[in-house]
Amino acid sequence: MSELIQDKLRRKDLLKHMIRQLHAGEAPEAVRRQLVRLLGQVPYDEVVEVEQELISEGMPVEEVLRLCDVHTEAMRGAIDTAKAPEAPPGHPVHTFRQENKALRWELEGLRTLYESSAAAGEAADAEEMMKDIRGHFNALMDVEKHYRRKENLLFPFLEKHGVTGPPTVMWGKHDEARELLKAAIETLESAAGITPEEAQGVIELVLKPASGAVSGMIDKEEQILLPMCLDTLDETEWYEIYRASDEIGYCLCAPETPWRPEGAAAEPETSHGAERIHLPTGSFTTRELESVLNTIPFDVTFVDVDDTVRYFSHGRERIFSRSRAILGRKVQYCHPPKSVDVVRKILDDFHSGRESHAHFWIELHGRFISIEYFALRGAGGEYLGTLEVSQDLTKKRALTGQQRLLSYVDKEN
Repeated sequence: MSELIQDKLRRKDLLKHMIRQLHAGEAPEAVRRQLVRLLGQVPYDEVVEVEQELISEGMPVEEVLRLCDVHTEAMRGAIDTAKAPEAPPGHPVHTFRQENKALRWELEGLRTLYESSAAAGEAADAEEMMKDIRGHFNALMDVEKHYRRKENLLFPFLEKHGVTGPPTVMWGKHDEARELLKAAIETLESAAGITPEEAQGVIELVLKPASGAVSGMIDKEEQILLPMCLDTLDETEWYEIYRASDEIGYCLCAPETPWRPEGAAAEPETSHGAERIHLPTGSFTTRELESVLNTIPFDVTFVDVDDTVRYFSHGRERIFSRSRAILGRKVQYCHPPKSVDVVRKILDDFHSGRESHAHFWIELHGRFISIEYFALRGAGGEYLGTLEVSQDLTKKRALTGQQRLLSYVDKEN
């Protein structure tokens, strides 16, 4: 046992030495080669302990933050996660990992577009490519909910266990990613008429740093944070995170399997409670209201005053697919790039009071679909949000003649 302890101490001392080398300006690849040669593979928990100890020993958090990406690059492939515990479907860590898979898919799409950017020989090609890139960045913006669940649910529990360094550093990296993504979106929104040369410059100077920030954080989570959290938090703490996650929402995909640790009390069935929601013209129980909203013959989506999706009905036959992953997401990022400018114009008109209704209709897979947007306003005219109503009018358009109420009795005979 004493030999194992001594081995661990030696590894940690060597790891600290190499991190200090990085801070002193040593080339990351040279340090990485030295790291692999001397240590083989470093258990992920020791990486966390070393970073925590360096901060405790006086290394400024800002300095750790500044060189965080250098640390990750130097240790890429040298961190041993083979013994990291797994998480069952529905568990918060399983959900984080599924979201990372979805983010990687978007990042892979961007990588392909970056590589093909040199082939854009005309301005029209470059502009079309930037629209495709914008679609992937719209999806990446959903990482905000992933980061918020870490910051507001996961990090507080780590801090209770005395793990304060990594959460502080990661939160700082979240903020860097947010700024880079914001700059990327703003740049892509003004890409009309861009030349191939300008597109290449934008990719190198603005877009690659933004997508790289998201990719780097995925590496940090998968290699260090999530395995360490599974070792640190107990099932009761994970269940608290699980129960609070719905309120913040999910990134690109939502958990499909409920999860409850063995022995934990089941959640109360609040939707079946008797408490009534009172309105000026009557009242509902929560269960009744949910049934009403899911029975009306059209899809309803509510977007709040901050343009954030807060609710969608879930009837038997949906016109457009929805998942809980859209809850808490900016509605602008729920639409393809070719229509997002129109959505933004509608919302701007609703916010300003210039308009209160927008109506569109399309033919989709042989069906005639009506799509309406309604501005919601309070008694004083203040803007409260937008209601999107989609309805399949195919059968109703084909109606002729009349069918009176008494026809129902005739039908039974």
